[in-house]
Amino acid sequence: MSILEIRDLHATVETPEGTKEILKGVDLTIKAGETHAIMGPNGSGKSTLAYAIAGHPKYEITSGSVTLDGQDVLEMSVDERARAGIFLAMQYPVEVPGVSVSNFLRTAKTAVSGEAPALRTWVKDVRSAMDELKMDPVFAERNVNEGFSGGEKKRHEILQMELLKPSIAILDETDSGLDVDALRVVSEGVNRAKERTDLGIMLITHYTRILNYIKPDFVHVFVNGKVAEQGGPELAERLEAEGYERFLEGAK
Repeated sequence: MSILEIRDLHATVETPEGTKEILKGVDLTIKAGETHAIMGPNGSGKSTLAYAIAGHPKYEITSGSVTLDGQDVLEMSVDERARAGIFLAMQYPVEVPGVSVSNFLRTAKTAVSGEAPALRTWVKDVRSAMDELKMDPVFAERNVNEGFSGGEKKRHEILQMELLKPSIAILDETDSGLDVDALRVVSEGVNRAKERTDLGIMLITHYTRILNYIKPDFVHVFVNGKVAEQGGPELAERLEAEGYERFLEGAK
């Protein structure tokens, strides 16, 4: 059973005004089969946490640890983290001109698995996953995210997750920019992946609407670079009703 453990994690970023500490001692444990919702106001450090775990060079880890099944994640390169089982669905997926979705997916699967998937089986798996996500098959031959709508980009992120079968998925505001129909389809894809592979999920969001489809086991309130409070699904309902004001006042 996979376990992602984050202990007293601190991270900084360079700004025009100088070095700024964003993460200020994050403690979090995500086990296989668990869904953790990370909620908090803008600028609280939620996305920084996601990118720091994934290995974005913009963020410097100054202290603390991140381990996956006891292995030191912070000592791994970005691609090693992906091969170890960490997946990041980005809030703003980037375009990759000149690379088709089909080539991108098969290359990624080969890199993660260490060998190319059998072509016939792979094609069947891709088509089945695209069909479940209500993606037109023509998308397989389009360049990665080029000209995609916001909803299409997010479906493509979940398509990657379903096919690559990571052990831990970090979903950075996957609900951002989605209409009601796209939100439901994307959420169903996340739920399928969890059911089929016992995926551990870190779901970063501002709003509770996605939690109506993806039910969290734990909710963590992220304020001023660390977890200010944690609880069950009822905490999300309280945040919806009361907002983050009481946490922001406490962080001053």
